[in-house]
Order: sequence, then structure tokens, then C-alpha cells
Amino acid sequence: MSSPIIKCFLSIILLNCLDLKAFEKENITLRGSFEDSRIAFEIKKKGTVAFMGGSITEMNGYRPMLMAFLDRRFPKTDFSFINAGISSTCSTTGAFRLHRDVLSHGPIDLFFIEFAVNDDQDANHTYDECILGMEGIIRQIRTQYPRVDIVVTYFVNPKMLAQLQEGKKPTAMAAHEEVLERYQISRVHLARELAHQINKGKFSWEKFGGTHPKPAGNRLCTDMHQELLSSAWNRPLPKSNSEQTHLLPKNLIDDRSFTEGRFLSPSTINLSKGWKFSEPDWKQIKGAKRARYLGLPLLHSEGNAHPLRFEFVGRTIGAFILAGPDVAKIRVRIDGKEKQEFELYHHYGRNLHYPRSVIFAKNLKFGKHNIEFEPLISGNRNAIRIMEFCIQ
Repeated sequence: MSSPIIKCFLSIILLNCLDLKAFEKENITLRGSFEDSRIAFEIKKKGTVAFMGGSITEMNGYRPMLMAFLDRRFPKTDFSFINAGISSTCSTTGAFRLHRDVLSHGPIDLFFIEFAVNDDQDANHTYDECILGMEGIIRQIRTQYPRVDIVVTYFVNPKMLAQLQEGKKPTAMAAHEEVLERYQISRVHLARELAHQINKGKFSWEKFGGTHPKPAGNRLCTDMHQELLSSAWNRPLPKSNSEQTHLLPKNLIDDRSFTEGRFLSPSTINLSKGWKFSEPDWKQIKGAKRARYLGLPLLHSEGNAHPLRFEFVGRTIGAFILAGPDVAKIRVRIDGKEKQEFELYHHYGRNLHYPRSVIFAKNLKFGKHNIEFEPLISGNRNAIRIMEFCIQ
């Protein structure tokens, strides 16, 4: 007769074999432990779950499906769910808004992140830029909440899907994967799973629903998450039920990563002629506006404006802006050095006041610096609208 220990060991192996039977095993990667979130949900019966990403997270897609799964799995648990999805935003913006949108609501027990699509098609990030944002997010939250369990999901657009079907690695996914391997973060590679199923004739892009998945696509995504979490949570809890701290690597992948990113409100700086801190007169401004940005004051100039100056402490400076059809270039000077010009316009802003982060400098020596900037007007492109400054 087998001993209880052997029986338990065999049952765990069997569960792990069954967990991934419906999917390609390499597309659901469990790294580390999810015991901390399970203790919060199952023993303490109270937990905070945050979702961060772009429009795929913000919309009613995989997020509410996962919320429903957690409610079913832990019916006696008092959950707080945070929707920190903001359409069009990339991991760079995520690293600077993380404190405002997620960390300030903590402690966080379980954290879902998706930025692969936005880093690709919205920000058009390089490999290094993808590292700076994703490593910044992961290290920030693990520094403030060492027990948080994390899952990163790779969604997909047509270009990335074509690359995956050819056996290639899209830049954003390859960069994010380097971060996840370094920090031992679990992930759901929905994008590659979809590519495999399409190649085998089991699924289609039309059925999936496109870049913003339809119910069938979100169901596939949610099922993969359920496989990952069930695999982690089906294992016996340690007898002590003691929480464990996830270890942080000593060294960063990139020393410039936005690991201390934060927003600085423009309301704190002194204005010069031509600048206002108020809500723009949106009714008189061409281009579509998203409701989340209406009714809020921001720093703006329309037409000629004198240079604006302020001091900041850090090593990185940028701005989270609305880049509409009338957005001007901006000329920036830091610490009295040579002026640099930055293009604020984005092709998605042809008819929309599009949110994006533009980083002016990220390799400064940490300390006090001064920045001076002014609009560079060209024809009808004569406006600058800054919602937050990005500081590290």
C-alpha cells in the first residue's frame, strides 16, 4: 500500500498533467508560488485584486470573467477589484501611474498586467523601452508589496499574430519575457496559444474577435488563467499557512528602468505668460475626447507661450499628455544644456485627443535639475496639453 506522502505526490503530478491538457503547455507558465493570494482569499477571506493594462483591460472582457471565476472559487471572500486599465496607455505610462492607480489602493494580493499590444502598436516601443516600463512596474509593486502574486498576459494584434505564426517573437513579448524570467513572474501567452490553434484549424481570428477580443476570445483567455491559477491553488497549503515574500533580484536588467516612477501634477509649478492650469474649452477644440479626461484641469497652451520653467529631483523627466490633431512640438532644455525638440503628435491623434507619455530624459544623474520648455508652433499645430509630469 502506498504511503500518504506518495499518494499526495502522485495526486499533485496528476493535477499538473490535467491542468494543461487543453492548451499548449509552454503557453501557460507558472513561476513561483501563489500561496500568498490563496491565504488571503481562502484563510483571511479578504483580498484585493488589481488589473492593469490598456483598453483590453479597461473594457468588459477577460477582466470581469476572471473576477467571476475568483468569486466562484472563493465564495466567502470579500474581494476588492481594481480596474486600472486605461485605453491607449503603454507600460511606460503604466510605470509612472502605478502608484496613483494601483499601489495607493493596496496592499494588493493578486495583480494582472497586459501591455504587449500597447507597447507594440500604440507606443511603438523598442526592446529597451519595453524593458524600462515592464521592469519598472514589476519592481515597484514587488518592492512595496513583496507578497503580491502576479500574472502577465500577452494579448495580440494582427501584426504580432503573423509574426508568431511564422515562429518569430514580437519585440514587446520578447522584452517582457526577459523581465518575467528575471523576476520569476507567471504568464499566460494567449497570443501564441491563439496562433497555434489557428494554425491547427481549431480557432480563427474572426472568432477570437480581433485585437479587442469578443466573448469567445475572452473565454479562451480566461480559461487559460483558470488553468494557471487552479494548477497553483490545487496544491496543498503549507501547514503553517505563513505568507512568503517573493525575492527581488539584486540587479536591474536596465538601470534606467522606471522603478521609482511617479506623476507630478502641473498644479505645483509657477505659470508663465500663455500657459493655464485649467480645463480647456473642449467645445471649441476639434477632435474626439474621451470622457475620462473631461472636467479635469491640466496644463495647456494654445498659441504662443513663454518658456515654462521648474525644478525637479530625480533622474528621469517626461510628460503624460493629450496629443490631439492640433498638438505642437515641444522644445526642452534641461540644466541649461542644448535644447532638444520632441514630437508630441501621434498618428492615432489625427481625430482624437490621444493619451501618451513622452520621456525627455532618462539618464540624468540623480539629484536636483531644472527644466525649461516651450511650444514650437507650426500652422494649425499650436497646442500643448500636459496632464501629469513623469518623474523618477
